[in-house]
Amino acid sequence: MTSVTSASSTHAPGDHFPVRVYGGPTALFEYGGLRFLTDPTFDAPGDHPTPSGAVLTKTAAASGTPDGLGRVDVVLLSHDEHPDNLDDSGRALLADVPLTLTTPGGGRRLGEGARGLADWESVVLDRPGGGTVTVTGVPAVHGPGPREAVEPLTGEVVGFVLTGEGLPTVYVSGDNASLDAVREIANRFGPVDTAVLFAGAPRFPFLFDGEPLVLDSTRAAEAARLLGARRVVPVHYDSWAHFTEGREELVAAFASAGLADLLDLGITGD
Repeated sequence: MTSVTSASSTHAPGDHFPVRVYGGPTALFEYGGLRFLTDPTFDAPGDHPTPSGAVLTKTAAASGTPDGLGRVDVVLLSHDEHPDNLDDSGRALLADVPLTLTTPGGGRRLGEGARGLADWESVVLDRPGGGTVTVTGVPAVHGPGPREAVEPLTGEVVGFVLTGEGLPTVYVSGDNASLDAVREIANRFGPVDTAVLFAGAPRFPFLFDGEPLVLDSTRAAEAARLLGARRVVPVHYDSWAHFTEGREELVAAFASAGLADLLDLGITGD
């Protein structure tokens, strides 16, 4: 088991523990006494090149700073290859975090302190005061269509499910566009207490005929239904120019699906 030290806290299944959102895909929450941060992005607005040569434009600053996060025990990193999921400030932050969980390829690239998780592979973390938290890597597909067709263009992505005795089940989707993947996860882990769903319908005209690379708002609502989610905290829908759907579309889609009461926009900033 991996030991990560933090302050003690417990949550009963169904409890709505606070989730703090910082813009883009970045959120912080405490679970089982451990503090988890998703895809850290704290760089200033501006242009950010990708390894493929494309340029992503950040349109708004994060609502907090790395210094304001406090202790972070584990980073849940959906992938390391795109600056809207891991930017320069985020990479610097990883050096001070005991454990980063990410894709198998990302685990190799990021080196010490990082561990890649294949589909359904788990790591067991020691909780302060006894007990454990299990983090399981789950499938994610960064675009429309079958994984084998998508990954050569947009790369490998992983999602996460967090479980523990007496704790709510938490799903962090990562940059996933596949409802088939969501169905698989729901079959193994549903119902889910809290789903942190990456949304925003990011699009590029030169990729997949402009189809979304991550869930659009309507599919995010359908993912919530498939998961039997008791709460949905959306992230990855603001602060970048290639995100084509924002808060208004999310609220409308969940209302149209009769799921408006599930939507929790989180607490903003430090």
